[in-house]
Amino acid sequence: MANPFVHVELHTNDLAKAKAFYTKLFGWKLQDMPMPGGGTYTMLDVGEGTGGGMMTAQPPGSPPRWQAYVGVDDVAASTRKAKELGAKVMMDKTEIADAGWMSVIVDPTGATIALWQPMPRQGGQKK
Repeated sequence: MANPFVHVELHTNDLAKAKAFYTKLFGWKLQDMPMPGGGTYTMLDVGEGTGGGMMTAQPPGSPPRWQAYVGVDDVAASTRKAKELGAKVMMDKTEIADAGWMSVIVDPTGATIALWQPMPRQGGQKK
């Protein structure tokens, strides 16, 4: 399938409570990782299917929400195309550590979605 959902991410104002709830509910394995610039990012290992993460809501105090990410070949081009089709760009192409690039758009119906382009890898190493 072209452009599948590749990651889902919970933004929450109570990370500890969310971690306890989802671990007990689904048995997800969690792994905390430091985020560049501070804070903690919790990776979700769901076994089969699309994994994701949890983090403190950004910007601080914003409502809790699940954010879906769609895989694209070129974040900049897909973001431009979305804008041409009537989307609002909430966050333009942004590099995320050594993992890839993302943007966040709001579609013409008001729904928010993120676009994700992984960083090219060669032999398991970043190009």
